[in-house]
Amino acid sequence: MNRKEKIRFIGEKLDEFFPNPPIPLNYTNAFTMLVAVVLSAQCTDVRVNQVTAVLFKKADTPKKMEKLGVKAIAEIIKPCGFFNTKSVNVYNLSKELLERFGGEVPHTFEELESLPGVGHKTASVIMSHIFKLAAFPVDTHIHRLAARWGLSDGSSVEQTEKDLKKAFPESEWEKRHLQIIYFGRTYCKARGHKPGECPICSVVAPKAKD
Repeated sequence: MNRKEKIRFIGEKLDEFFPNPPIPLNYTNAFTMLVAVVLSAQCTDVRVNQVTAVLFKKADTPKKMEKLGVKAIAEIIKPCGFFNTKSVNVYNLSKELLERFGGEVPHTFEELESLPGVGHKTASVIMSHIFKLAAFPVDTHIHRLAARWGLSDGSSVEQTEKDLKKAFPESEWEKRHLQIIYFGRTYCKARGHKPGECPICSVVAPKAKD
């Protein structure tokens, strides 16, 4: 199976298993999505959604979040990992949105990545899912699977992003990002993975190691 055939097969399987993948984080606007993604670092989506259900009732705009304050934010998001750092970042990014962007979430990578707690992956999620602009967010699941499937060499997240952008048409990036995450969580897990039983690895990477 050559690379072109492999990519086509992977795309077909992802469409078969997850034809309409939903965004796993709950949000109501660009700001709440941004906060949810910041909180998701080193924390499960389920836990983030539990925390934001409380947080966003109190503060769903930068102005309300700034008024809430670091201490109150920390108390609410305590179930998430690194809650002390995250509470400061959420407060400060809210403050910067008000001071620099009129309370609106910016539309460029440069501006997004200038905000506290916002790295390239977080910015990519916002660009892709909120603003529908070309981006391919790469998390640990995607990085792992791209290497297992031979779509990237696994040398870095940056390289994986470049390789996946070349592999799939730009019009598919938003969908593929979510599909690969769900597939990784369900069929191609980090631990205890058996390549021979995986619907994709068994075909494209039969000799893959755990």
